[in-house]
Amino acid sequence: MPAKEYLSNLFVQTLEQAMDGVVVINSQNNIILYNKAAEKLWGFSHDEVIGKNVKILVPDNIKPNHDKFVNANRETGVNKIVGMSRDIEIVRKDGSIKWGSFSLSKVEMDGKILYTAFVKDITDTMLQRKRIEMLSLVTDKTDNAIFITDNQWHITYINKGFITILGYQEEDVLGRTPISVIAPVSYGNKVADIRANLLKGEAVKLEAPVLAKDGRELWCSIMTNPVFSDAGELTNIVTIMSEITATKLHEVLHANILGSIAKDEPLEVIMEVACKEISKIDKSIIPAVLRVDDERKLQLLAAPTLPADYRKVLNDMQIGEGVASSGTAAYRQEAVLVSDISADPLWADYKDRILPLGIKSCWSSPIKSQRGDAIGVIAFYRKEHQEPSEIDHLLISVLSPLCGLAIEREKQRQDIRHLAYYDSLTKLPNRSLLHAEAEHALRAVEAAHQTLAVLFLDMDRFKQINDTLGHPAGDFFLKEIAARISQKCEDSDIAGRLSGDEFVVIKKYKSHDELNNFIEDLKQTIAEPLCLSGHKISPSASIGVSVYPDDGHDIGTLIHRADMAMYQAKTSGKGRFAFFSHELNQLAQERQELEIELQKAIENDELQLAYQPQVNMKDGSLYGVEALARWHHPKFGAVSPGKFIPLAEECGLIGDLSNWALRSACKQMAIWRNKGVAIPSISVNLSPINFHNMDLCNVIMSELDSHNLKASDITLELTEGVFLDTNPNTMKVLHDIHDQGIGFSIDDFGTGYSGLSYLRRIPIKELKLDKSFVNELEQSETGRALSKAVLQIGESLNLDVVAEGIERQGQYKILKNQGYHVAQGFLFSKPLNPVEIETWLRNIPINM
Repeated sequence: MPAKEYLSNLFVQTLEQAMDGVVVINSQNNIILYNKAAEKLWGFSHDEVIGKNVKILVPDNIKPNHDKFVNANRETGVNKIVGMSRDIEIVRKDGSIKWGSFSLSKVEMDGKILYTAFVKDITDTMLQRKRIEMLSLVTDKTDNAIFITDNQWHITYINKGFITILGYQEEDVLGRTPISVIAPVSYGNKVADIRANLLKGEAVKLEAPVLAKDGRELWCSIMTNPVFSDAGELTNIVTIMSEITATKLHEVLHANILGSIAKDEPLEVIMEVACKEISKIDKSIIPAVLRVDDERKLQLLAAPTLPADYRKVLNDMQIGEGVASSGTAAYRQEAVLVSDISADPLWADYKDRILPLGIKSCWSSPIKSQRGDAIGVIAFYRKEHQEPSEIDHLLISVLSPLCGLAIEREKQRQDIRHLAYYDSLTKLPNRSLLHAEAEHALRAVEAAHQTLAVLFLDMDRFKQINDTLGHPAGDFFLKEIAARISQKCEDSDIAGRLSGDEFVVIKKYKSHDELNNFIEDLKQTIAEPLCLSGHKISPSASIGVSVYPDDGHDIGTLIHRADMAMYQAKTSGKGRFAFFSHELNQLAQERQELEIELQKAIENDELQLAYQPQVNMKDGSLYGVEALARWHHPKFGAVSPGKFIPLAEECGLIGDLSNWALRSACKQMAIWRNKGVAIPSISVNLSPINFHNMDLCNVIMSELDSHNLKASDITLELTEGVFLDTNPNTMKVLHDIHDQGIGFSIDDFGTGYSGLSYLRRIPIKELKLDKSFVNELEQSETGRALSKAVLQIGESLNLDVVAEGIERQGQYKILKNQGYHVAQGFLFSKPLNPVEIETWLRNIPINM
């Protein structure tokens, strides 16, 4: 039925022109009025809905709730709006959504009941409300911390994330500035810059530490945006903070610790930095970093907040099972957690030291090297019974390799420093460090007006040991000598190795008696027998001594003059010491000049051989002659063989000198043979060093061949020292020469090594009794007994025995009566030149 039949024109006109949407339905739920506002609201035209069931405007998904609301209103009184209005969802014709505030009235007109719905478009309001609801949901459900301040920088709002992350409640922060609550002191002037940017309308983004309520320092990514009114005035600031502690830990710790390493800071300083970073992140941790030393003991590197009494306990703690948390962690090479120190057996021996400090738990994690060995420990002590948190595990995962890098780097630095300043064999300071430490000691005694001695030690016969027993044995010998020297040195003394078998000791002393006693004690310690490759060796050292201030005022001069004194000691005999004197300086210069001149003399054939007869005691006939080198220098005059032969051995000229002597002797023997001079044989002296030359046999045979001589024309005189050589090469040279028919004579027999086993090892032609025994024959019964013993040894081996150095008739008679075979000495003749020896032969006394 048309609306005009039910409604007055005025009523209809009013409803049609209403600002809100109006929908009138009859009792059959058919739409009888639908105004312009309703058209705009639903999107359906007037003609599309008039006469249709109202369900065209109510989708099926909201119809149950809608019908319930409508039916409830229908049961109320007539001509009034029933119940409270409600918000409804309006699905428009095109499917889009709007919202309306819906109220319903029941009207009776002309006996008919009509229902009028008034719908106000509240879409914008509802969207705003929904937006606020969603924002509220976001702020409360997000893991981020959000806070809002007013234009005076006071906090007016915090979300649940703020409470969860930082631990503050609303009453802790509302009305306060963020700076006064969460900003560390380190922010400084940054606050003013941040506010200035916000006032200019610029958003601020930064990564920075913030303080939690419990004092922990957390890293956050912070985004701050200003909010302005339509008038352009700042009304609020909205800040969102995302915690990035886990990510930032890597960056900050790497930057700070690697930065300290790059700056070459000491290891303890680097570990202090690590401990401070730990404390910043969690103030409940009392951190400590320890190193495992070469003796498997813990050494504390850093523990800035650990009580001093317990820091002492951590030093020199031997790692092992049951050695608290740290010692056990290093031993097991795995983390050890003790949440209750008072009850854990690992702490049985240490809890009484740490419990009084209020510490109740400890978590220790090993620091491992690149090879996987435990080289240190990071310990987290706490005053609560607490297990490690996720952040604690993260800290260890970041710090452990960084600390390991720093410890290994320090070890490498120490190794490099040791290689640079310490002798790798003996572990003593090398020349560089020795000079540096000695200069420091010298300056100290200079300031204190004290005295200082420099001892220069050179090991006797070391080259012989090295050549005969091999370099490994020589190295072992030097290490043992270095240990003996170090053993006798006091804390204030300095000992070092210069090179080879040369050592230096720097010693402060108060009196010459004290210094002499020290030197004697040092000599005796060095001389203690040493077993070397199965051989018993009695080491000895020649020692030169210079003193400050008498012998020099700088360490270079003092070492140089101690070196010269050492050479003076060596010329006096093995195992002796001598003090420097200014005369030694002159002698050293002469020695250097003498070395140069000796080389020239050998090259230019400026040396001579003299020949001393050896006489058969039985009939007075000539047994042979011994070739003795003589050197007369235009400047130095007659230079003793006792001077230039040791010099040749020391400076490497002995090979050239021996070759010259051998060549000259063979040449002279050939002359005598051509002239018919009856010289049975010539004895030529060779140094033990000559037998290191594998070509020596060929050299000798070549000289004999070139002069048409036989092997029996020469005899080689050796000292007992050559038989210390156990090197197979030396023995091979001896046997090669003997196999050619050349005889050996042992010179100075009885003065060398007590062992006589060498007499069985090589074939020997003769023994020569040393002249020191001959000198004592007339005065000493012991001397006569010794000479008799030497003769008996020779005879038992079918050897000729030569007594040399006979100068008096009485000596000769004793030796002849004892049964000696051959005599040599000034009693018969001094060494003669070739012409003189021929004259002597014509006048040789018979049957002396």
